[in-house]
Amino acid sequence: MRHFDLSPLYRQTVGFDRLFNLLDQAGGVDSASTYPPYNIERTGENAYRVTLAVAGFARDELTIETKENALSIKGSKEQSQPSAGREMLHQGIAARAFERRFQLADHVVVTGASLVNGLLHVDLVREIPEAQKPRRIEIGGSAAPQVVESKAA
Repeated sequence: MRHFDLSPLYRQTVGFDRLFNLLDQAGGVDSASTYPPYNIERTGENAYRVTLAVAGFARDELTIETKENALSIKGSKEQSQPSAGREMLHQGIAARAFERRFQLADHVVVTGASLVNGLLHVDLVREIPEAQKPRRIEIGGSAAPQVVESKAA
């Protein structure tokens, strides 16, 4: 008996809600990478927020790009040389470069980003074009049959 856990596929998509693109996921997105940790939350009916824990990174060391329904967040930290007379005994704070990619659904756009207390918040909104929104169609025709009274001749 085989059991397939598809939950890693859901973590890499934003805006699909239950649909995801298996070919893109299998084609090169490394779902085994866990750095930096992140959350994806729904903040409204068509609004989402991706939050990454990027403690130690400054604004100018982070890059956010969107291209062809993909959101890419990169962080690169300059390696500082130890000062003379200082020796690092333990280095537990990660200062490594990272790149995290998220597949976006159609019509999902980035509306803003902020860096607060070591958390990078990227706000997303699904903007459905007016032509693709559902429309209510009125049903035409006569409302009720008309009764015609006739007089006996």
